[in-house]
Amino acid sequence: MATVFIIGATGGVGRRLGPLLVQSGHKVIGLHRKLEQATNLSEAGISPVQGDIIKMSPKQIAEAARDADVIVFSAGAAGSGIDRTTAIDGDGPIKAIEAAKLLGIVRLYLVSAFPEAYRQKETADSFEHYMSEKKRADAAVAASGLDWIILRPGVLLNAEGEGTATMGPAIMDGSVARGTVARTLLALIEQPSVRREIIELTDGPTPIKEAVASLRQS
Repeated sequence: MATVFIIGATGGVGRRLGPLLVQSGHKVIGLHRKLEQATNLSEAGISPVQGDIIKMSPKQIAEAARDADVIVFSAGAAGSGIDRTTAIDGDGPIKAIEAAKLLGIVRLYLVSAFPEAYRQKETADSFEHYMSEKKRADAAVAASGLDWIILRPGVLLNAEGEGTATMGPAIMDGSVARGTVARTLLALIEQPSVRREIIELTDGPTPIKEAVASLRQS
């Protein structure tokens, strides 16, 4: 079983992923920003560690993740401004890479963004900046030398999903439940042979474990 450090443990994907990992027998350490968030994490069987990814250095992130052997980065600025987008979506994964190397952790999972997601609705400069920062983080992760996965979900829905999905290196754009993203991360963490892959993800007809197994065979 793995010990997983989640950056973004209280976000829409992270708060679903943590309990799933615990239920599957993994140990989970959850980074949270607000003091009051610790209680909910603890009640879910997650070890809470307080910290702000914007303010933390790679060394401080490494200290928080010192008992982990897997890092998941699922934090995001969620439209809270260009500066926060740069600091969280762009700089955050780069600091996570440096922290992983300090600890000798080789497995890093990044929740990124589907390149076509939201483009029918969003044309503002802030959105283009968001996509640019996501791309900057993706490039850094892909060049890191770690055993990484970059997961690119489509338009995120605040739903649990049906346990089925469509995934692959290049698929048509669509929407995806946050619960589907969390279950896909769980399945990927439990299939470490799937590594150094960029995976696009939407809701779809294939059971998630079956879809991940197909990635392993490809």
